[in-house]
Amino acid sequence: MPEEKIVIKTKHGELSLEQLAEAQHGMAHLMKEVGERYHVLYYAAKALNWKLAQYQLNQVIALFRIGSTLRPKYTEDLNDFVKSHFQPLTDAIRKQNWKEFEDAYKKSVHESDKFHEKYGYGYIHYVLPKNPPEMYKLAPD
Repeated sequence: MPEEKIVIKTKHGELSLEQLAEAQHGMAHLMKEVGERYHVLYYAAKALNWKLAQYQLNQVIALFRIGSTLRPKYTEDLNDFVKSHFQPLTDAIRKQNWKEFEDAYKKSVHESDKFHEKYGYGYIHYVLPKNPPEMYKLAPD
């Protein structure tokens, strides 16, 4: 018996699950947003706006979960990165310890280059922008 394909009907026509899967953004799209949020994360913590810093980190972790779902070959490394590098950031934010945060942040950026290299993207290196993002009020309330 042939396998029946599932088709989703939209106002624009019908799409197969395969077409929907192919339309999902890949890691490049997700990593662009990670970089933007990592920029805000750093400067929020530097301004001692720990709530905004934790929010941005939570969003980065959520993006890693999406990446794990969409690209299962990265799941183990993404989960390990969350534990080994995002947990220390969370701990520093919870303690409101800027020095500890900055050290963990720099280490996480350095370690991300190793994953880029591992997957053939060694030419990608995150560089923290020299200026704080202008689209957020960084000072705590």
